[in-house]
Amino acid sequence: MPESRTNVAIFPGAFDPMTHGHLDIVRRASRLYAKLIVAVGKNPMKEHVFSADERAEMLATHTADLPNVEVRTYSGLTVEFAKQVGAGVIIRGIRDSVDLHAELEIATANRIIGDTETVFLMTSDQHVLTSSTLIKQIVEIGEYDPDRLSRLVPLDVARRLTERIQSRE
Repeated sequence: MPESRTNVAIFPGAFDPMTHGHLDIVRRASRLYAKLIVAVGKNPMKEHVFSADERAEMLATHTADLPNVEVRTYSGLTVEFAKQVGAGVIIRGIRDSVDLHAELEIATANRIIGDTETVFLMTSDQHVLTSSTLIKQIVEIGEYDPDRLSRLVPLDVARRLTERIQSRE
């Protein structure tokens, strides 16, 4: 029997770098759906530190213990990718009212053009102020202890991020 579109969800994002907040959403969403695809997007409006394949590889490493989670890269509209993989639900993590405001417009468009629902999961309190942009800024601008940064991202990701950004300088 084929899986229902509502039993398959995608969690799209740039994940550049992935954070503990992203992993928290993945773990929680994986308990809600039979299959969760973490969809690593290629946003032409952003300059990424890591390639999509590198981001997917890091995510796959940190979600390997979740049997119903698959990590894939994609380009183009998220709603088109959702249809391609048979997902009827898009998962989005919400940190605050600013996130919610921005995501509502996208969710409405996805429902209209793609007949795809969006489910918002509130970020756990310990991750509410974490963003990939902030983490990249910390590494680019400041001196920091990677062990302390590992409170925001997995230690191996913190090290790779530091190496990559320092090699660009």
